[in-house]
Amino acid sequence: MRFILLAFVLSLGCSPKPAATPHDTGKPPPSAAQHPHAVTLHGDTRVDDYFWLREKDSPDVRAYLEAENAYADDFMARTAELQKTLYDEIVGRIQETDQSAPYRSGAFEYYHRTEEGKQYPSYCRREPGKPDTEAVLLDMNALAEGRPFLGLGAYEVSPNGRYLAFSLDETGFRDYSLRIKDLVTGQLLPERMEKVKSVAWASDSETFFYTADDETKRAYRVLRHRLGGGGKDEVLYQEDDERFGVAVWRSRSGELIFRGAFSHTTSEISFLPADRPAARWRLVAEREQDHEYDVEHRGDELLIRTNDRGRNFRVVRAPVASPGRASWKEVVAHRDHVMIESLDVFEDFYVVFEREMGLPHLRVVAFDGSASHRIAVDEPVYAIYPGDNEQFATGAYRFRYESLTTPDSVFDYDVSAKTRALVKQIEVLGGYVPEGYRAERLWATAEDGTRVPVSLVHKLGSLDNGPARTLLVGYGSYGYPYPTTFSHARVSLLDRGFVYAIAHVRGGGELGKPWHDQGRMAHKMNTFTDFVAVAEHLVEEGYTTSSQLAIEGGSAGGLLMGAVSNLRPDLFGVVVSLVPFVDVLNTMLDDSLPLTVGEYEEWGNPNERDAYFRIKRYCPYTNLQRRPYPTMLVRTSLNDSQVMYWEPAKYVAKLRAHKTDDNPLIFKINLDAGHGGASGRYDHLKETAFDYAFILSQLQ
Repeated sequence: MRFILLAFVLSLGCSPKPAATPHDTGKPPPSAAQHPHAVTLHGDTRVDDYFWLREKDSPDVRAYLEAENAYADDFMARTAELQKTLYDEIVGRIQETDQSAPYRSGAFEYYHRTEEGKQYPSYCRREPGKPDTEAVLLDMNALAEGRPFLGLGAYEVSPNGRYLAFSLDETGFRDYSLRIKDLVTGQLLPERMEKVKSVAWASDSETFFYTADDETKRAYRVLRHRLGGGGKDEVLYQEDDERFGVAVWRSRSGELIFRGAFSHTTSEISFLPADRPAARWRLVAEREQDHEYDVEHRGDELLIRTNDRGRNFRVVRAPVASPGRASWKEVVAHRDHVMIESLDVFEDFYVVFEREMGLPHLRVVAFDGSASHRIAVDEPVYAIYPGDNEQFATGAYRFRYESLTTPDSVFDYDVSAKTRALVKQIEVLGGYVPEGYRAERLWATAEDGTRVPVSLVHKLGSLDNGPARTLLVGYGSYGYPYPTTFSHARVSLLDRGFVYAIAHVRGGGELGKPWHDQGRMAHKMNTFTDFVAVAEHLVEEGYTTSSQLAIEGGSAGGLLMGAVSNLRPDLFGVVVSLVPFVDVLNTMLDDSLPLTVGEYEEWGNPNERDAYFRIKRYCPYTNLQRRPYPTMLVRTSLNDSQVMYWEPAKYVAKLRAHKTDDNPLIFKINLDAGHGGASGRYDHLKETAFDYAFILSQLQ
């Protein structure tokens, strides 16, 4: 969800560089009214002057947000030509009319395609190898007509290929409505279910299972529906522990329906035969705190990824007839230095997605007992991950590969021959040559001696004349590794001499579950001090200087931005904070909000005294002080349900009242989007061009 900061180590004698204020509008920035709201907990009283900004329907709140937008637009008006140049460059590298690599599922090949000038893809299928048999299943552009936002959630075709279950979010607030489309007639069936997250079809293609959300957007119920059945759907399961959300899915074998309950630390999974949707659910392993597992199916056995004997997981097998832990037999042992992130199981082989020393690997293992092997990779920094693999009986494995210099590429891997065939590589137009850029892996040393990996890319020659302008990004939460993937947009920075770097700080998953553990709960401060250490390393090694260094993070990465801006405001020239989780303490005290209760296992529950003061120590909003801060751009969306708009709004209002410098502080609010920003691809690229124009115009 989000995140925070530490003020106690900041030397007030260190101030950021004097602010030249490019694009000063000559007008004063908006100033939010202060209405003190006092809260006392654990003997500690906090006064929140901007609590009132939570009132989304208040005319005063709307007026303030619109005033911030007007100020931002006025400030950025002088970059209009640069924004257009950047946008045109980015679009000019993209093959606007394009098609994804088709994948086989049942009797059809499925894919999506885009058309020049259109915001959204069309989802299609065809008979294998027959392009002239294309059928458009969902035309997202037609569905989006008249709407400023549209997001696709569930997309599940029935086993017989006749029906499509799909869900749409029309506001960005993650309220998904499920509809069923008859792919033979092209008509929508009368069924409509609200607040649906996941869907799984039974073998009869008439029955499906789905999950429904509660008022906090937590999937808490599993229901069963039969097409045309009428009446109220039966609730098969309700999860009453608010830390857990539920999901349903169908095994790749097609023979089982799984129902899972998951918290941030614990799992519990049951299943039933897909051809007997009214059968009784069979439990795999009863939930046990801090035990996470997931399940794949093959024949009369299950393959299970479990962390029962180590944080980095192992793989076991168990009979379908008796799947409990007493029956588990080890297949792949736990290794302290290798994280098993996921498992794909097929009829004749399985693939283990591993991560070692911060780098991902795909290990292929045949069931006939032949030696396992990894799919070879030859770049120092890259991303490799599973592709669309819907067929259970196959001799090929589809995976995707990209890097900071190599565009997204789809490969089919022949398991027996150990050879790969390129199916599709995303084009980069405009004369891009990968060999003209250099990617590196560095290691910075944190204040406690821990080595922190850094991924980096720049154009050859950018550092020939000394330090360069640099964009350093990070995340560091939930155990998510920051992806080292390709970006058409990023080339515009690299071609202007920028270095782009990723700080793989603790709290992420780059070095396995222990890496996550060392950056969560009582150890959260490591995330922030790691990032500072990476920034200092880039300066010390001559890649950049503090006045040339921009940093960027979104959501929980926005927490990171707020925290390090409080810790070391002198270290950064520009901060870009996107949908930032900056009001951590107040949000984690409000259990009516989406995500709060479930995330007690990531940040702690501040209703408990120790957790309260631990979070208070680093919460960016709580720790804003009267001091200089770097130049800053904050962006958010009004309909964000993961980090509510008022978090960045309150943060900016308080920062304006406390900062003692003249450095620009810009706040831009998309009034028609959610957590991911604009939903249309061209609109999204305009937001990126806006961010880049801000960075380019503000960095010395």
